[in-house]
Amino acid sequence: MDYAHYWWGPWMIFPVVMPVVMVVALVVCLYFFFGRGSRPPLGQTPGPYPDNALNILKERYAKGEISKEDFDRMKQDILN
Repeated sequence: MDYAHYWWGPWMIFPVVMPVVMVVALVVCLYFFFGRGSRPPLGQTPGPYPDNALNILKERYAKGEISKEDFDRMKQDILN
């Protein structure tokens, strides 16, 4: 029996499409494992946040580590 006729008809595209599908799946998997690197999750900005220093300053003032004058001066330095 000659099996060459199986490559004709609608299944003839399978040997061409399947390797392309496998390469795309491999690239997607590699991106999710290695592509993101050390970036933060989507929707978040990297680096120190601008209000982080102000929050630390407020905590120090609330604990009594700095005076009101020091708090006001440092707050102006942070915001400028």
